[in-house]
Amino acid sequence: MAATGRALHPPVLMIVTDRGRSGPGAGRAPIERVAADAIAAALAGVGLIQVRERGLEDCDLLALTELIIRETAPTGARTLVNDRLDVALAAGAHGVHLPARGMSSAAARSIAPDDFLIGRSVHTEAEAVAAQTEGGSDYLLFGSVFESASKPAGHPVAGVAALARVCARVALPVLAIGGVTRGRVAEVAAAGAAGVAAIGMFADSRGDALDELVRDVHAAFGSI
Repeated sequence: MAATGRALHPPVLMIVTDRGRSGPGAGRAPIERVAADAIAAALAGVGLIQVRERGLEDCDLLALTELIIRETAPTGARTLVNDRLDVALAAGAHGVHLPARGMSSAAARSIAPDDFLIGRSVHTEAEAVAAQTEGGSDYLLFGSVFESASKPAGHPVAGVAALARVCARVALPVLAIGGVTRGRVAEVAAAGAAGVAAIGMFADSRGDALDELVRDVHAAFGSI
């Protein structure tokens, strides 16, 4: 079961929602299917859910977040909303994940509840150090570490060596994102990451395969 409050205990596993990747078939999935992916991940042992649904109407984003929170409550998983602190607070979410150029973590911390989890995306070592110096963040999300299907062709790839440098420079837990697969988890763990965040790796697995994936990720971190 996931920890409560702001504590993060490695390995940290985060599923990032994407209605463009949820469920079979082409086109964007309804929020119920997006929620189903998040719920399945939580039941399999994924402890953090980042609701990242850009372009979704506010009322639908709120409804999706509330649905995920309600249905995953028995698992102990925590739900964060990407960028939208207002929606996170209105939905009673466990936290917010801020983009690199979004609202400052310190500003978010000043108005959030004490147990509210705040994460920030960073793309360089300098951004990671600046985020830690600013204060307010509970973890950093670094990437893209590898080429990712969710990013356009030519999107910058940082690589594992850059991930290792970031992990060595900051005391905050660092999660790796971008092209993370089952076969790459051990490499990410060896670089010093506290965990991984992914869209496809979790959302593309179903049933027993998802349970096995989560066990394999935990095992990869445990072997370091």
